[in-house]
Amino acid sequence: MSERDSSGSSGNGGNGGSDGRDGGYNSSERTHPRWMTWTLYAAGAYNLAWGAFVILFPLAFFRWAGVAPPNYPQIWQCLGMVVGVYGVGYAIAARDPFRHWPIIFVGLLGKLLGPIGFLQTAARGDWPWALGWLNVTNDLIWLAPFALILRAAYRHSRAAR
Repeated sequence: MSERDSSGSSGNGGNGGSDGRDGGYNSSERTHPRWMTWTLYAAGAYNLAWGAFVILFPLAFFRWAGVAPPNYPQIWQCLGMVVGVYGVGYAIAARDPFRHWPIIFVGLLGKLLGPIGFLQTAARGDWPWALGWLNVTNDLIWLAPFALILRAAYRHSRAAR
């Protein structure tokens, strides 16, 4: 298969196809822009690192925010495990975002509902506002890229029909 598509431009970002450097994935057949792959790998790495940190040091964020730690840090550790599992999903989706759009969709739902839940809980006084900054790095910065990936996956599926 040629490295050039019918428009004459390189469709693989100069990687030269399936030469072993891309894990056997024939990048000349890639249907999505590279930024999607890198975004999902970054989200996966972030979630794995955040999850591991919370599992290993469940009280750290509370100490940094100067708020009382939870009575049951094991629940916070479970949240770290769930976030880490999302990271595995994002890494899988990075290989083919259009095929694995449901993983990205579930992630987008979490990134929408997490901040909403935080706002409700903090407004009731059940959760300290000082921890709201976690929503920025865990959720808000990922909303636009995930939404754009899902929009492109939808358009791709419609064009393939």
